[in-house]
Amino acid sequence: MGTEATTVTASAPRLRRTLTLWDLILYGVIVIQPVAPMSVYGVLSERGRGHVVTAILIAMVAMLFTGISYGRMARAYPSAGSAFTYVAQEIHPGMGYVTGWSMVMDYMLNPLICTVWCAGAANQFAPEVPAWTWKVFFAVIFTLLNIRGIKTSARINTGMAIAMGMVVVVIFIAAARYLLGHPVHDSMFLTRPFYDPHTFTWTGLFGCTSIAVLTYIGFDGISTLSEEAENPRRNILLATVLTCVVIGILSAAEAYVAQLVWPASEPFPDVNTAYSYVAGRMWAPLFTVVNLTLLLANFGSGMGAQIGAARLLYGMGRSNALPKSFFGAVDEKHRIPRNNVFVVGIFVLVGAFLLEVIAGYKTYVLGGSKLTSETAMKILNGGEAYGLGAEMLNFGALIAFMGVNAAAFLRYYYRAEDKKLTNLIPPALGFVICLALWLNLSRPAIIVGSIWMALGIAFGVWKTRWFREPLSFEVPAE
Repeated sequence: MGTEATTVTASAPRLRRTLTLWDLILYGVIVIQPVAPMSVYGVLSERGRGHVVTAILIAMVAMLFTGISYGRMARAYPSAGSAFTYVAQEIHPGMGYVTGWSMVMDYMLNPLICTVWCAGAANQFAPEVPAWTWKVFFAVIFTLLNIRGIKTSARINTGMAIAMGMVVVVIFIAAARYLLGHPVHDSMFLTRPFYDPHTFTWTGLFGCTSIAVLTYIGFDGISTLSEEAENPRRNILLATVLTCVVIGILSAAEAYVAQLVWPASEPFPDVNTAYSYVAGRMWAPLFTVVNLTLLLANFGSGMGAQIGAARLLYGMGRSNALPKSFFGAVDEKHRIPRNNVFVVGIFVLVGAFLLEVIAGYKTYVLGGSKLTSETAMKILNGGEAYGLGAEMLNFGALIAFMGVNAAAFLRYYYRAEDKKLTNLIPPALGFVICLALWLNLSRPAIIVGSIWMALGIAFGVWKTRWFREPLSFEVPAE
């Protein structure tokens, strides 16, 4: 009986190890976006009163601690590892389930808000096509591309990374040209983006930093590709840390030149497209180029996030946290969790409309406007959902970050015979910083996140018959 079971397990379809270190870094950079701070630059500038660069660098240090913990745990569990696996194995299966459920919220919302943003941007370039049509288009195209398999996605990531990198280079060249043509005689001009004594407040900096962390959201998705990575014990840690460093330095540089060109004391015509106006001041054609680039960036992020969400569901299905026969299945042809890709695609399609309705209702109806046909069209085609969805992302992500830091602390310091500070400091500081950020989340994010967690716990109660049956978290062999 045991021999037969072993034979079946060994012959079952497995994910294929094809991703190199470069593929992993590209995946992380695309999911996070090389132009990550551009979409939220205006909001960051207003909240931090100009201290965007400093906030981004502080956030980078915070995420590096968590990134080290992710890399170390992926080394211990290289087979399709993720936060819920690490927490389940090192702390408790029940805590792992809660962590996994919080991650589902984070991972599902990422491709959803990218779909909403892409639809809104595409509608601006082609207003004759209704926004709801673009939502259907992007939700479907994300799913179809991911169904093609992981190497197809990796090749697309390479092309998008090159294209976005070229645009960033053009921005830096245009910024240098603009600044050389507009000399200033202010001794603090070059240092003001880091610190301006006239506008600096700790409250403003911390508030800006809590939002700037969104610049790095998605780096943890690298760990979900452990089973498809070459030499995962080495490459997952390197890719996670290098991705945070690359994005952090690049984002800080983008924010730095932006503030030099457009001082924080000067208001933006539109906060949501602030960086496009900055780029347009550098060189007029860049206004359109940056808008197109951000559309491309959100397209890549949405597609990559769908991969991460599908593989998270696959890990939970294979571990019996979700129905294994459906969520733990692998397509034999493309060696991907095909069922999960479709599940995420359907969620994104439905959620793109539902989130827009909720956000629009809050903005127009509760804001005092009458529900007319014109208002209804604004709700359907509007972009309010992107901001609402972005606020909700941190709830699940920070729970997962805290869980991974706690797991790394227990495994590499608390239970280790040799108590090394290098195994204590990163997870300890990572946990404390993430907890502080989580406690300062917005009220809507906390409310929606709490409802999501309540639903997840209710499902866990039903699945385990009031926890009389244990949750099973199997760790597959490499």
